[in-house]
Amino acid sequence: MFKPHYIFNSITDISVEFLDKQGIKGLLLDVDNTMSVAHGNKALREGLPEWLSDMKENGIELMILSNAKMARARRFADSVGLSVIGLAAKPLPFGYCRGVKALGLKRRQVAVIGDQIFTDIWGGRLSGVKTLLVTDITPETGRFFKIKRYFERIMLKRWKNER
Repeated sequence: MFKPHYIFNSITDISVEFLDKQGIKGLLLDVDNTMSVAHGNKALREGLPEWLSDMKENGIELMILSNAKMARARRFADSVGLSVIGLAAKPLPFGYCRGVKALGLKRRQVAVIGDQIFTDIWGGRLSGVKTLLVTDITPETGRFFKIKRYFERIMLKRWKNER
């Protein structure tokens, strides 16, 4: 239930060709530590503007799905030219389902890209979309994040050993 369908080092490592092979036509994108360099930081991951442009040029539908308050999520979305669902309540499936509907696609044609197993990936699994886990850019310093990341590392190590 927590295991992502695919794991990448960076969002920018995900190619249009890969998405085409998987039948993915739309992406729900996490912001913090996925598109931006750190939690709550507006600085974009290196290569992200070019990646977004490539996705759009190749017909991949894009939307931000964020647990951030709508005002903050909208500011970020506006800065990269995307629509947004804020206060998504990940990992609950409601925001994912709204995103799939807004993209005008079927669930099997949509994937979520995020850096957290217990929100992005679990929610994607619960809602029936493909899940693409990316490595976080900057480790969070809060106690809650440290605890989550500890358990994520254990799970990732186990999954690597299963290969």
